Amino acid sequence: MDTALEHLSKEELIALLKREQKAVETHQKAASSLQEENTYLKARVGLLERLQFGQKRERFEGDPAQGVLPFEAQPEEEAIQQEEIKEQITYTRKKQSSHKGRAALPAHLPVEEIEIHPEGDLSDMVCIGKEVTEELECEPARFFIRRYIRYKYAAKNGKGVKTGELPERVIDKGIPGAGLLAMILTDKYMDHLPLYRQKQRFARENIPIASSSIEGWVKQALERLEPLYQQLKFDIKAKGYLQVDETSIKVLESDKKGAAHMGWYWVYHSPLDGLVLMDYQPTRGAAATTDMLKHFRGYLQSDGYAVYQKIGQRTEVTPVACWAHARREFERALDNDKTRATKALSLIQALYAVERKAKEEGLSAEQTKALRLDESLPAINELGKWIFHEVKNTLPKSQIGKAMRYAMERWDKLSAYLQDGSLLIDNNLIENALRPISLGRKNYLFAGSHDAATRAGMIYSFFAICKKHTVNPLQWLKHVLQNIMTINHKNIRDLYPQNFKKLVEAGNM
Repeated sequence: MDTALEHLSKEELIALLKREQKAVETHQKAASSLQEENTYLKARVGLLERLQFGQKRERFEGDPAQGVLPFEAQPEEEAIQQEEIKEQITYTRKKQSSHKGRAALPAHLPVEEIEIHPEGDLSDMVCIGKEVTEELECEPARFFIRRYIRYKYAAKNGKGVKTGELPERVIDKGIPGAGLLAMILTDKYMDHLPLYRQKQRFARENIPIASSSIEGWVKQALERLEPLYQQLKFDIKAKGYLQVDETSIKVLESDKKGAAHMGWYWVYHSPLDGLVLMDYQPTRGAAATTDMLKHFRGYLQSDGYAVYQKIGQRTEVTPVACWAHARREFERALDNDKTRATKALSLIQALYAVERKAKEEGLSAEQTKALRLDESLPAINELGKWIFHEVKNTLPKSQIGKAMRYAMERWDKLSAYLQDGSLLIDNNLIENALRPISLGRKNYLFAGSHDAATRAGMIYSFFAICKKHTVNPLQWLKHVLQNIMTINHKNIRDLYPQNFKKLVEAGNM
């Protein structure tokens, strides 16, 4: 062989080496493909065995390699995050129905008393009691001017002048105060009142404000929330359990003339601490999740979208499917095959009965897990065995066939919630968080730009958290706008809605 090579030219040697290298690469690819196919087939066999014979309780009892909720962020990651928030705050500072009887009136409202005495001469009469009638009243929003008068003092020796310091304002040299800005943003993003209608309300009060001014106020006020939003993006991943979904939003930035770009809000929900984050991205592709999920480790609960399936293949991520989605597939099959669809739905309903029992009895995560292994696992095994036998007798394209295959393809993910009592059986909570966006779409139809959609995602996130923790969004937002420019970056979490609620309950607000 060596003698034969001696007679080859340099060009022929290079060509021969390239052919050899290509052959080696081909063999390596073939070996890798066989290995992947082998792994897939093993997993497939394991899945079918679990469907036919049932899953072992030990499978969910505990895995030393599996973390326990909640996960904790690494100290060095926390330090980096605090430094980033500090820099951003510094930069922002520089930048500038039927009911029984009458409903009880809220006890916290101020009371205006009006005393009414009988007409006529009462000198010969004695008051023997009184009847009290209450009604709920209101006054329209009261607009007023807050005037800061800063006095100047000069030293008697003529050296230096002191002037009262002006409080930090949301918009430097701007007209609106924190309360007015909070009202505008709450009306727009919580109650879905477009800015042009708000402008009409100002006009009725004889307060002329240009549309461009109101739009500018909204933009600048939302920019003040960016440091808190960046902290939220870090904290929402810290517990190691995320629910995720996505919904569309039209944006008036498109390469096509006269067309709107279809953007997406990727919505993340952390059930363990009630945090919600809506992250705007111009695409629905996998690149949209890079910032949020690239380093995520823990449980990821989602529907069957391919992007989530790919993320779920990472060793540090445990994918969890949603039983509500599986149930809907069988509900759609009621008209197609009522007998078998009803059978599947009754078994799924048994799983939800266990969840209601755990909630009503106030069980801890460990107690919930034990209850699920005792009562939910047998129901899941029964459903799996039933699907394994029945799917052979169904048409693949029929709705009942689609429902069975939907469950089969996600069987391990549907069973994953048995691993930890802190996990939820479905993704319904995150779907509830998506509703304000749907309502907003019906009122203002689209976002003006990608940046505007990003800013809207910030306020949608915090208003969703306010709703989950029963916090008044107007009061919370006013408090944040008044304090976010001066708060120490290490204490920025104090501005979260749930922490603001603690201040209110403690009487500090």
